[in-house]
Parts: sequence; C-alpha cells; structure tokens
Amino acid sequence: MIISKFSEAAGISASALRYYEKKGLLRVNRDPAGRRDYSEDDIEWVKFLQRLKDTGMLLRDIRHYSDLRYQGDSTVEERMALLVRHRESVLEEQKKWEGYLRNLDEKIHIYEKKIEERKT
Repeated sequence: MIISKFSEAAGISASALRYYEKKGLLRVNRDPAGRRDYSEDDIEWVKFLQRLKDTGMLLRDIRHYSDLRYQGDSTVEERMALLVRHRESVLEEQKKWEGYLRNLDEKIHIYEKKIEERKT
C-alpha cells in the first residue's frame, strides 16, 4: 500500500509516517522501485504507536518497545514489563490531573458562590 493510502487508512500524516520510519519506530518494506510498501499489519502498529505517544510514553521508550517488537515473540515479557511500567506512570499522571481538576472545581465553586451572593 502506498504512503498516501496508508496515511489515510491509519489516520496519520505522511510526514508523521516518515518521521516514525526515520526514528526506527516503523520498518517499512520497499517495492522494487524503492517506494514504501505498507502492509495491513502496519496500520494497527501505527495506531498503537500513536496511542503510546498520546499516553505520554517517551520516544526512547517507544523506540525500545518497537525494537523489541521487531525482534519477535521472544521479547514478549520485556515488552509487557515496559507497558506495565508505563501504565504505572499513566496512573500517577491521572492522580495528578484529578488533583488539578479538584482545585479548579473548588475555585469555580468559590466564584459561583460570589456571583450568587452579589445577586442577593
């Protein structure tokens, strides 16, 4: 599949795909003319890379995970350990953001009370 069709199918820009390839996150086959030739399996892989990025995983950790993935099933335990560590990090971030949200809600509540008091 050529890059434009793959980009559309994966929901990611062609420039991002080239970046992923340059950083070693995505290994793409080439046709005899040297053009990128993406497979259907690459779509889910790219979507997973995006989810890792969206959750705040560091690029070096995504690269390490990608390297392990391309090594095959012998690395499943190490990949799982990476994901478990990242999950713990996401949970910590979630707790932090819940605190931020509570603080905002408290401040909004104070303003709501002040506005209501001015009306009476």
